[in-house]
Amino acid sequence: MSANFKIKKSNFSYDLLIIGGGISACVFASKYIQNNLTKKIALIEVGRGLGGRSSTRISKRFKGWKLNHGAPNFNISNSKNNLLLKNYINKLLENKFIKIDDSELISLCDETKLESIKKNEFYCGNNYLSSFSMSELSKKIIGFDNLKGKIDFIFETLILDLNFNNDEWTLTSKNGNKFKSKYIICTTNLLLHKRGLKILNINQIPLRKAIPKNKDKNIDLLLNFLDKQSFIPRLTFLIYTNENYGYKDFYSQKYRYFYLTKSLENRYKFERIIFQLQDDNKLGIVVHTKNIDFINSYLNAENDDFYKQKIFTNFNQLFSNNSLVNQLTCNEDISIMKWRASQPSGCGVPLSLQFIRKYRIGFCGDWFECEGFGRVEGSILSALILEEKFKKSLK
Repeated sequence: MSANFKIKKSNFSYDLLIIGGGISACVFASKYIQNNLTKKIALIEVGRGLGGRSSTRISKRFKGWKLNHGAPNFNISNSKNNLLLKNYINKLLENKFIKIDDSELISLCDETKLESIKKNEFYCGNNYLSSFSMSELSKKIIGFDNLKGKIDFIFETLILDLNFNNDEWTLTSKNGNKFKSKYIICTTNLLLHKRGLKILNINQIPLRKAIPKNKDKNIDLLLNFLDKQSFIPRLTFLIYTNENYGYKDFYSQKYRYFYLTKSLENRYKFERIIFQLQDDNKLGIVVHTKNIDFINSYLNAENDDFYKQKIFTNFNQLFSNNSLVNQLTCNEDISIMKWRASQPSGCGVPLSLQFIRKYRIGFCGDWFECEGFGRVEGSILSALILEEKFKKSLK
């Protein structure tokens, strides 16, 4: 990947800037550069690499561990038989970027009763795994059509301000860099949503500042829909088990998923628990929680130790009489991942507002009102649809 411009203050000019480095951004960029090899393109991402919420923690502290701590897999229902989506998933399968996920999915109805998951929006249709890690999948997607290195990847760069003047966008980062472009694509809505005010420590939504109210009805509609949209906050606990830890049975698949019913989730504060077999046969455990009271109390705590012990205690109580899962010794290593914004909830943005030609700006992500809203499927589908619209607008 090309140089990261996060240190030296300077100005950079492009034909197209893509904001965000999640799977939606990678799908859009991959499709776009197939027909635009002469264009100068950059992708700007606040994190250290690609993946977004479909991320993999490669631990520096605990060597050799790779834990998918966002979306460990993804499902494609495609109940409307969208050929654009169908053909793209087939392409990923043909290139062996993904494979069918036949891991065991277990619903915990009480501490001892196990049932196969019957109805869950994240497991309808076909379930897929990355053939690598989830972060690596995003790299493979964008790298497949980027063989000539047409995209600059600018990591660890947080955009705080947008400006549109003389048919050109200027983006300003936290460290003072300015990026100019004829077109921009926002795959994150942090610069469009009110939650960005607190996260970015600013007093006005950047897109609203760039395009004042009543200047464009579609921009106004977009921001009105987003104002009604909320996000589900999550904490993720990554447990690095001891080398002798394993299942009680002889399960050999790479992943094993446990989902808790609402009553158990309220009692133990866990949403789901995912066991992930490592290359050295150690067993990593990723615990997700979206319990608001638990999250808020953690965010206000002075240190993590109490919550680490709480996770161990709740885990052992939950699986105390389970026929598949062993107890933890409570001496295992654990790290905590806090998501600034996770799955969108409530009102999706209509696809008709994806591209505003007058202002040369496009949008995609799982926050659009299409099949797969709030899921990887929506991220991929909205990116494919936007690329088609964008391609037609440039003719």
